[in-house]
Amino acid sequence: MSEHDNDRSSGGYHHHHYNDAKHQQLSQYYKQNTGYNKPLTSDTGKKISNDNWSLRAGQRGPTLFEDHHFYKKQSHFNRERIPEKVVHARGDGAYGEFELYKSMRHVTRAHFLQEPGTKTPVFTRFSNFIGSKGSKDTAIDIRGFATKFYTQEGNYDMLSLSFAIFSIMDAMKFPDFVHAVKPNPKTGVPQATVAHEHAWDYVANNQEIAHFIMWLMSERGRPRSWRMMEGWPVNTFRFINDRGQSTFVRFVWKPVLGVHSLMLDEANIIGGVDPDFHRRDLHEAIECGAYPEYELGVQMIPEGEEYNYNFDILDDTKLWPEDVIPVEIIGKMTLNRLVENHFAEEEQSSFDPSTLVPGINFTNDPVLQGRSFAYRDTDYHRLGTGNINNIPVNQPIAEANTNQQDSYVRHQIDVDDVNYKDNQLAGNTPYVTPPEQGGFSHYPEQVQGYKTRERPGPSFYDFFSQARLFWNSMTHVEKQHIIETFIFHLSYVPTKGIRQQVVDMFASVDQGMAAAIADGTGVNPPEGSHVPVYDSSPGLSEANTPHYAYTQKVGVLINDGFHGEEVRHTLDTLKQNGVFMDVISDHLGTIVGSDGTAIEVNKTFTSTYPVLYDSLYVVGGRPRHSEASFRYDVMDFLHSAYKHYKPIGLATTGQHFLRPTHENNLSGVVFAASNPDFAHDFVHAIACQRFWDRT
Repeated sequence: MSEHDNDRSSGGYHHHHYNDAKHQQLSQYYKQNTGYNKPLTSDTGKKISNDNWSLRAGQRGPTLFEDHHFYKKQSHFNRERIPEKVVHARGDGAYGEFELYKSMRHVTRAHFLQEPGTKTPVFTRFSNFIGSKGSKDTAIDIRGFATKFYTQEGNYDMLSLSFAIFSIMDAMKFPDFVHAVKPNPKTGVPQATVAHEHAWDYVANNQEIAHFIMWLMSERGRPRSWRMMEGWPVNTFRFINDRGQSTFVRFVWKPVLGVHSLMLDEANIIGGVDPDFHRRDLHEAIECGAYPEYELGVQMIPEGEEYNYNFDILDDTKLWPEDVIPVEIIGKMTLNRLVENHFAEEEQSSFDPSTLVPGINFTNDPVLQGRSFAYRDTDYHRLGTGNINNIPVNQPIAEANTNQQDSYVRHQIDVDDVNYKDNQLAGNTPYVTPPEQGGFSHYPEQVQGYKTRERPGPSFYDFFSQARLFWNSMTHVEKQHIIETFIFHLSYVPTKGIRQQVVDMFASVDQGMAAAIADGTGVNPPEGSHVPVYDSSPGLSEANTPHYAYTQKVGVLINDGFHGEEVRHTLDTLKQNGVFMDVISDHLGTIVGSDGTAIEVNKTFTSTYPVLYDSLYVVGGRPRHSEASFRYDVMDFLHSAYKHYKPIGLATTGQHFLRPTHENNLSGVVFAASNPDFAHDFVHAIACQRFWDRT
């Protein structure tokens, strides 16, 4: 799946023992409370004799204040929750490793980017931006993709998003943007969506957001899986090499499986029937050994070429087009281990753009400058302590020697009696390290001018050129999906004037698109026209991403009496190609084929839903109970898969469920009858994922 990915066979899962330096460090904190010779105790170690009934005055009397066990149990429970993140509250994470493909010594002194083959432990957290912790995974939203590298020079945090650009040009506007997209402060609704009036009022009156909204309304706003999602830190950084030379850099994570998305109604339905869809998908993949993999790419601009482009490289509402500034792939991250405790590791993980290592430095990117303060400050509040990096998941594997003292929940017992700099009593230790010996230093950029709140340059007045570039890069199908998603969201905006403002605004992106949105939302066609941008960037379209059958999920609809040899061969072929499967019938237990082949059913029609599958294998068979009910359920699944353009395989015993007519072309439907290559053809169809030409 990648030219560098030589360790994977064509389909099977791979397992290996994982025990890097970070895992070894964490292992000292693991605590098992259950099992043989594990009596229940209080948190002070006192054995408990009764944990079910409180102490009362008489059999039917009031609870006594002296019941200290009840008090401690309840009072601890009352304090179990900490403030959730204001944004990116809902998420999940996994550990893994980053392996460097090629040396970047010529542009950076960062230790983990020097020697090809270097492996660095990582922790990655995926998240939704808008919704609360209890919302849904498949909300139409931008995703967070934050990675902590546990390097030999200390931690390095790379905070990415699933879009290449951001919504604001300056960090000053971040609170306003978040207030606008969050639930109405009066009613507390809606949750995890921008399908409401405040969000679109903000959009219409802060038009620098146009490019961001195009990404949000596209399929990028509803990823099929975190494993199939790109990640961009969006900010512009600097690489600094040993000679002190600077190179502007932007990073990007490229998923090995390609970039794939859900359709609009799929995302909405899945949010109801399985709000943990993305989390479940991550867990299933790692537990099966189908480890999520992402290649790290860099786009680099020499220091002296900052002004050579028709966009400002410090403007986070602008991407660096890959056909203008190519992406150089330098390594791969593999996530291969789930957390042991969601709260202790995922919820307490902390990421901060100012957590850098020597060789990676800031630019004057206005959003980055604000982020460098905001992230650490919010976690001081959320985690309630200055000792954020003493929490195990955040601890560096490099030795940390500081003069920091005290604060809440200080586990480390500092034995020094000198805690200041400079000193004589401790030999002036801990000592500082000169840059030439590995100490961090800031790039000595020359700055000049007056204190000002001016925009940094002319590009910061251009709101629509790259939004238009994004539109030009989409296929016809992707453009239709953008229009449909606009109409869906604006239909929740009651004020006609705001809907009209939005339509008029996006005429600057594409007049035809805006006219179609106007027609669907009951407002006047726009009077303006789009900006004169005719370029496109093919890499922005999901049509040009890699497609594989590997880890696609197939629902096998089956009952007794199936053709054993045919089905067994097909299922074996799917497994060999790394396809995930659920066997679905009208009852749990074992079903038996005509030749005695036994297959275990793990889902029923009442416990799962067709939108949860990338493809269907319709086997059919002889139901034990109601034939009409079984046929209804199969047809319900088939109708959903067919209208969502998904691959469908029909066994010889299932072909009667779907027949050709003058109204359908059955594109992407593979029949087993008279087809000795059915299993191979079905795998090929699964890899295609969608058949947009279907009628």
